[in-house]
Amino acid sequence: MTMAEPQALVATRTSWHRVAEHVLAAGQFAAAGTIRLRPRPGGFATAVGVGDRQLAVVGDELQVIRAGSTRSQRLTTVGDAARFAGVEPGLSGSYAPATGADPDAPLQVDPAAARTLADWFALGDDALRRLADDLGAPQDPVLWPEHFDVGVTVDGVNYGCSPGDAALPDPYLYVGPHDGPPTRDDFWNAPFGAALTADRVRSVDDALSFFHSGRDRLEGSRT
Repeated sequence: MTMAEPQALVATRTSWHRVAEHVLAAGQFAAAGTIRLRPRPGGFATAVGVGDRQLAVVGDELQVIRAGSTRSQRLTTVGDAARFAGVEPGLSGSYAPATGADPDAPLQVDPAAARTLADWFALGDDALRRLADDLGAPQDPVLWPEHFDVGVTVDGVNYGCSPGDAALPDPYLYVGPHDGPPTRDDFWNAPFGAALTADRVRSVDDALSFFHSGRDRLEGSRT
């Protein structure tokens, strides 16, 4: 997949993460008691909605979707986005947010970087659905706002797709056994398990192969 400039990716990821926590998850948790989000074409969205509307981030815009109609506004600040969405800004009552809740701090979203991140989430979502089906545990991947990654859990193992974070700034896939990695080697290369950066992932099949490799290695370590 085509990667945007690293600085633009980090700034866009950080801004998307702030909106995910303090607008989408905040509004949905207040209305429905769940923080679960989901990938969607061009970005991400609420999973169950906020009252009679769904909220979505697509590129550098916030969308409010209601009864088949869509209103859009460019992302500028968390405060402006929350007002447009009709929610109270700032996630509370769930977990301690990972990002700052300043309603007036500017959001920096580069359209090219947003496309890169949206494509990465879409690739991960597809691979994770196929993995869950292969393992006999079909489920919808969840975009968790705390770590801002898309994942599924099967038999005590987290499989997921991250847009990058403070520890590993490039987008990456991961396999994270709840009991920790069985060893440390070229595959189990992270404290939580295994990570594969996006520059080594060209397709959904590549992602699926990585996930299955982690599963097979874990099964082999248990025999």
